[in-house]
Amino acid sequence: MSKVLVSDSINQAGIDILSQVAQVDIKTNLKPEELAGIIPEYDALMIRSGTRVTQEIIEAGKQLKIIGRAGVGVDNVDVAAATRHGIVVVNSPEGNTIAAAEHALAMMLSLSRHIPHANESVKNNKWDRKRFIGTEVYKKTLGVVGLGKIGSHVATAAQAMGMKLLAYDPFISIERAEQLGCRLVEMDILLQESDYITLHIPKTAQTAHLINAEAFAKMKPGARLINCARGGIIDEEALAEALKEGKIAGAALDVFESEPLGESSLRSLGKEVILTPHLGASTEEAQVNVAVDVAEQIRDVLLGLPARSAVNIPGLSPNVLETLKPYMQLAETLGNLVSQLAGGRIEVLNVRLQGELANNNSQPLVVASLKGLLSQALRERVNYVNASIEAKERGIRVIETRDASVQDYSGGSLQLSATGSLGEHSVTGALLSDGEIHITSIDEFPINVPPSNHMLFTLHRDMPGIIGKIGSLLGSFNVNIASMQVGRKIVRGDAVMVLSIDDPLPEGILDEIMKVAGIRDAYTVTL
Repeated sequence: MSKVLVSDSINQAGIDILSQVAQVDIKTNLKPEELAGIIPEYDALMIRSGTRVTQEIIEAGKQLKIIGRAGVGVDNVDVAAATRHGIVVVNSPEGNTIAAAEHALAMMLSLSRHIPHANESVKNNKWDRKRFIGTEVYKKTLGVVGLGKIGSHVATAAQAMGMKLLAYDPFISIERAEQLGCRLVEMDILLQESDYITLHIPKTAQTAHLINAEAFAKMKPGARLINCARGGIIDEEALAEALKEGKIAGAALDVFESEPLGESSLRSLGKEVILTPHLGASTEEAQVNVAVDVAEQIRDVLLGLPARSAVNIPGLSPNVLETLKPYMQLAETLGNLVSQLAGGRIEVLNVRLQGELANNNSQPLVVASLKGLLSQALRERVNYVNASIEAKERGIRVIETRDASVQDYSGGSLQLSATGSLGEHSVTGALLSDGEIHITSIDEFPINVPPSNHMLFTLHRDMPGIIGKIGSLLGSFNVNIASMQVGRKIVRGDAVMVLSIDDPLPEGILDEIMKVAGIRDAYTVTL
């Protein structure tokens, strides 16, 4: 009989499901060495956020088939190590969707009707009705930033309450937004026209302090802001100033840049602000949902069935996985790269398998390409199982082509072309003989560079002096260039320059680069 170790507190409903197919041992608060000592006995491990599953734990788990995280994130699991050992890692990406969406709606309504402060007033033996005159949401405009699963549910419920809907999401199609009753607009339009703004996006380098002093200046004086997504998307000091100065009418926050919330000027504000201690997923139903979801997946894997929410590659033997893994990493890297080059809303992704690669199983490479393509928008929420579904929900059409006649690299090459609201871009890559990933063309311009964490791409006229000007400009901003290569099709025509740099570009440099004579376009990429 299979054995399952539960090392964190899990709702009993999940335990009951596991008990149907396995011996379940509940041992919480284990030290790392204690977990490493007993894990060899178990076929499955179920955790929440308390247990850290390191490479050492995974290597010790000689019998492990699956690791299940009852929640969304898997930051406490070494997914790469689990993948190398053929262990499926699963989570519950939708288990708290309804809870988070309902909390955002509750915060919006509470903010509109001053419910928390009115409740406190009555409990203090006051009856000050005039002080708590509220605002109706009916016929008001709600701006939804991020139309993923949670944002979509909020939009659907808000429409049922008679609200008008705007949405900003550069990774979703106009058709999908219209299906949800939303008018898809640019961020500035959403800020200017919305009576309420609700955030449902991950925190990334691009979304950090997305709502800042400049954004508040664009909002209506009566606008109200809700954030039940991630702390750090809002500049909290700028928010406090906007509220004090009356630039906006109110804000309701469930998440904060630093948690628990420490000293903050938001605490001193009155009924115009509501603060809750990260309660988005804190419902009885959500706790049951994530436990049941992950327990069912562990049960299925132990019975030889596929998992529905694996964050790595389900159903592949370690031998097959070992063969495909380098090419999947290539596909994911190229997907991430072409997404950043294309920018805007991606409508079509063409995955082209060339040379020897055209004779391989294409599906894992297509999925890996989509995972990379969506990684900037969804971060840990996109995985090898749900990438295709997430792409379909966003209206991204995938075209797969093969061309075995292209014999450019041993093992073949992969080309991704992304077409979207800002035009089309393509990238090609291959694995060299030492297994290193190389980018071999950008928009059909030949190059040969390995990807790096921080890269700068330019499209420019092939003319004397332009490379020196860019180098001097970067040097004046103390940007160190690790490597540089130029690709061109014809002499004195257009060319592409690729620079690997040690650190992200400081703000404002791209604008200066665009002023250099001969530069047609410039992009920064973080991989």
